[in-house]
Amino acid sequence: MIRVTLIGAGNVAQHLISTFLTATGIEIVQVYSRNSTTVIPGIGVDKIVSNYSDLKEADVYIIAVSDDAIASVSSQLPFENRLVVHTSGAAPLDALNDNNRKGVFYPLQTFTKGKQVDFKTIPMCLETVEPQDYFIVEKVARAISDDVHAINSHQRKALHVAAVFVNNFTNYLYQLGHEICIENHVPFDILKPLILETAEKLLTLSPKEAQTGPAKRHDVSTIQAHESFLSNENQSTIYKILTQSIQNHGKKL
Repeated sequence: MIRVTLIGAGNVAQHLISTFLTATGIEIVQVYSRNSTTVIPGIGVDKIVSNYSDLKEADVYIIAVSDDAIASVSSQLPFENRLVVHTSGAAPLDALNDNNRKGVFYPLQTFTKGKQVDFKTIPMCLETVEPQDYFIVEKVARAISDDVHAINSHQRKALHVAAVFVNNFTNYLYQLGHEICIENHVPFDILKPLILETAEKLLTLSPKEAQTGPAKRHDVSTIQAHESFLSNENQSTIYKILTQSIQNHGKKL
């Protein structure tokens, strides 16, 4: 049985807590929350603490807070030489204080409050300073996921940047598409089969192979018609940048 303590009670922490509660071989020792009145489903009030001095011994302490708070939180932990990991995709291993053994327990997925995810399919990206500590975080990861990887800090940063492109940026493009539909009294739902088909193609094709559209075809008349149609400056600017980038992929813009 691996004893786990969560430091933080936000979005990522709540998702981890939910999956740990049903995982075999994992015991949640405590959850630290700055708010002493925090209610966490499945966790008794006796296990929720709001003072670092009340933290009991655990096999691993998982810091699930904002990237900017990792260094501050880890420096306030009142013990030494215990295994402390963070869940960030962007923060380096060195963001953690040197008083304790350090590691990373990064679930590569987007988490939304109230939207359950299947952790079994989530890639877990792991890193530790000490080789013996890797076996601990690996055991925790394999208790909740079937997709576990040893990823160093440089690789994790690359993955996080790539994730911003394929997730955050694409979702923003969905938002722009939604605005265009609403402005022109067209239901956005009409586009959803297209969105799903594009995503599903990537299961068998590379993104380069799956690329279609007027920019890929260098369809000048269609591109000019689109640019003339877009009166919103932000939409027009992004359309032009992406069109040029597709046409000149691999070349300097």
